Amino acid sequence: MSEAAVVVIGIGADGWNGLGDTARDELRHATLIAGSTRQLDLLPELDARRHAWSSPMLDDLRAVLDAPPETPVHILASGDPMFHGVGTTIIRHVGADRVRVVPTVSSASLAAARLGWDLTDTRIVSLVTAPVTSLARDVSDGVRLLILSRDATTPGAIADHLTRSGHGESHVTVLEQLGGADETIADGTANTWSRAPGDRLNIVAVECVGPASSRQPGLPDTDFDNDGQLTKTAVRALTVTALRPAPGQLLWDIGGGAGSVVIEWLRTENSCRAVVFETDPTRRERILGNADRLGVGTTITVAGEAPQALHGAPTPDAVFIGGGLCTDGIVEASWSALRPGGILVANAVTIESEAAVLHWHRTHGGELRRVHLEHAAPLGSMTTWRPVLPVTQWIVTKEQS
Repeated sequence: MSEAAVVVIGIGADGWNGLGDTARDELRHATLIAGSTRQLDLLPELDARRHAWSSPMLDDLRAVLDAPPETPVHILASGDPMFHGVGTTIIRHVGADRVRVVPTVSSASLAAARLGWDLTDTRIVSLVTAPVTSLARDVSDGVRLLILSRDATTPGAIADHLTRSGHGESHVTVLEQLGGADETIADGTANTWSRAPGDRLNIVAVECVGPASSRQPGLPDTDFDNDGQLTKTAVRALTVTALRPAPGQLLWDIGGGAGSVVIEWLRTENSCRAVVFETDPTRRERILGNADRLGVGTTITVAGEAPQALHGAPTPDAVFIGGGLCTDGIVEASWSALRPGGILVANAVTIESEAAVLHWHRTHGGELRRVHLEHAAPLGSMTTWRPVLPVTQWIVTKEQS
C-alpha cells in the first residue's frame, strides 16, 4: 500500500463502518496497528499485530516512531487526525514527507451537523490539555463555542466556569460518542447543570449568554491582582497596540509587574506566546495567577531576573521593557536577541529611565511619544482632574538584515 513510514487513520465512534475504502484497505494490509484500547476494539479481526498505547501515551508513541518494528506503522487517531489530533504531533516528530494521513469526519463537524450550526461562525476550543480557565478569552455574549473535552468531568467544569464568570444562563449541550451506537445528547443551562459525568468521549457546545468581552487591549485595572506595579488601562492599550501582536509571535516582557501588558498581548491571538522576566518571586506568582484567571496561563512562561535570564530564552518577535531600563545590559541584550523586523517598546516613568530612553533613541532611532493622562476624581463636593504620572514611550523596529 502506502510507501509512507507512518500511516495515520482517523476513526470515529462508528468504527469500521464509518471508514472509507482507502482507510479499510490500509488497515487490511497493515502489519502493526497502534492506538488506544478503545480505538483498537472498534476494528474487526485483521492480520495486523495490535499495539495499545501505554501511559504516558506520548512517550509510547515516540518510542514506536523512533524504532518501528514494522514499516509502515499504522496509527489510529480520533476523527480528523489533523484537527487538534495526534497527526500534527507525529508529523512534527518524523516529518510530513514520511506520514500519510487518512482522515474521517471530525467531532466538531459531527457536532455542528447535529446542532445545525455553521462552523464558520463557531469558535472551537480544546480543553484536552488546557485548563478550563483558558475559556476566559473566548466566552462572550452571543458567541457559540464547541469545546473538545479532556474527559467525562469536563462538561461539569465548563458549567461551573461559565456560572462563575457571569455566563450562567448559557445553554450547554453535551454530545457523547457522536456517530456511534451509544450516541447521547444532553442539554441544559450552565447555572442549573447537575448531570453526572457520562462518557469520556464528548464534545461540549455552548451558546454564551452573559457579559460581552473583547480581546482588544483595555481591560479594567481591577481585573489584575497587583501591588501597585501596574501599567494602567489607557497606557496599557497604547503599549499593546504599539507592540502589534500577530499570530504565532513570541513576546519578551521585561519587568513584568502584574503582567498586565503581556496578558493583554496574549489575549489578542491564541497562537501568541510570551516569556516574562521578573525579579520578585511574589510578583512572578501573581503574574501566573493573573494569566491563568484571564485565560492565557498555558501560553506564558515566567522567568527570573534580566539580563541574566535573557540568555537562552527563545528569540522574541517583540520586546516590551516596562522595568530595568537603567540596568546595565538589558536594552543591549534585548536588542541583540530581537529578530530582524521585530518591535521593541519601552515605557519610562522616571527621569533616569527617560534619559536612558533618549540615549537609545539616538542610537537606534524609532519613535518617541509622551503620554499625559488625567482622570476625573472628587474634590470635596465637586469634581476635578487628577493627573497620573506621564509616560515616555519609545517604539522602534529592528531593521531587516
